[in-house]
Amino acid sequence: MPRITDTVPTADGTCPVSLHTPDSQGSWPGIVMYPDAGGVRPTFRAMADKLADHGYAVLVPDVYYRDGDWTPFSMATVFEDESERGRLFAMISKITPDLMAADARAFFDYLSSREEVSGDSFGTTGYCMGGRTSLIVAGRIPERVAAAMSFHGGGLVTEDPDSPHLLAGRIRAAVYVGAAQNDRAFTTQDGETLAKALTEAGVEHTIEFYSAFHGFAVPDNGPYDEPAARRHWEATESFFASHLR
Repeated sequence: MPRITDTVPTADGTCPVSLHTPDSQGSWPGIVMYPDAGGVRPTFRAMADKLADHGYAVLVPDVYYRDGDWTPFSMATVFEDESERGRLFAMISKITPDLMAADARAFFDYLSSREEVSGDSFGTTGYCMGGRTSLIVAGRIPERVAAAMSFHGGGLVTEDPDSPHLLAGRIRAAVYVGAAQNDRAFTTQDGETLAKALTEAGVEHTIEFYSAFHGFAVPDNGPYDEPAARRHWEATESFFASHLR
């Protein structure tokens, strides 16, 4: 699959990105794919290739670009290694909803400037913390997001004033949430709370709990679950086909 490595200018510097497109000439709907807490790495570039093959221009940003040339994490050990876990959570904590929205505006402007990209509204999808980012961006920049997906996303319902569920009244996008089972970061009660908020706001949405654990969709995660990952790809293809075309 064609893959372009580039940088996107932001208010805080330049964000490295990769843009993945189908193996043919043309222009396609744009999607921003937000990585999980481990950040951008070969697994996500391969996932972006797979999504691009369905007829999309997929942008994968380095959400940790403010940390400079950071050392990649090993997803097999990061949560067991106290030092690495501390480094990871320190980096996560720097990415506030305000920064998510500011960066997303830059990403959307970049997509709009590319001849490979059609239209001026986009899709977002994300995994783990990227799933939260996807919904926050849909609520913070509603005029530019037509479809927003979240897979095993955490923190979608919290007491924080920036909680995604509190943005439901601003969301114009269709929303899909693929949740993990027994996930303390997004419980069945959280699912009910989010569904109620989206319903009351008139947001078209689907919330499904998969019979798999947090991390089920990402191949280099320990809880990766092939049947659940396959179901997630089927949902992704169907959802974006319905709302971005």
